[in-house]
Amino acid sequence: MEFLCYHRDRPDSGALRDELLEAHWSYMDGFAAEMIARGPTLADDMDTATGSVHILDLPNAAAARAFAFDEPNYQAGVYRDVLLRRWRNTLGRTMWEFPGGRTGGNRYLVLGLGTGEAADLAAPDLDGLIAYGPLLADDGDTWLGTAALLRASDADAAGAVLTPGRYADIEVHNWQFGGRE
Repeated sequence: MEFLCYHRDRPDSGALRDELLEAHWSYMDGFAAEMIARGPTLADDMDTATGSVHILDLPNAAAARAFAFDEPNYQAGVYRDVLLRRWRNTLGRTMWEFPGGRTGGNRYLVLGLGTGEAADLAAPDLDGLIAYGPLLADDGDTWLGTAALLRASDADAAGAVLTPGRYADIEVHNWQFGGRE
């Protein structure tokens, strides 16, 4: 079962986040085999972290909740909240298999928070897609939205990967490949 976990940082938690960097990476090292994508979201200065995205293939919802809430930054209070949803990997690859590589261009997390009938279930034909799939309820069938990691010219172009008017809200966050450098 694939899951998307987005931890949003609490305001002014950067110093604590920095202090826990090695603990965070060590924790994530334990999930390396399950990881589909990972990395921080960033403020417009491209230096200040605003959150942390992890997409993983885990055995069940209980394992996903344990992953999200046992994470050292969560335990220490770095994060203000957590979005944890079932997810479907429509591209069938990890971020490390993205032909565009780890660097170059602007990278974004796009979250479409759904309302009504499902939209954007199939991945669009874009060279910049790093990861893409529907956000689902615990039952694995009920559509709750869509999430994408992609390279795009700017935030507006990134947000345009989702169909306007089909979502209660579309969030676009600066994002970069995560993990040990």
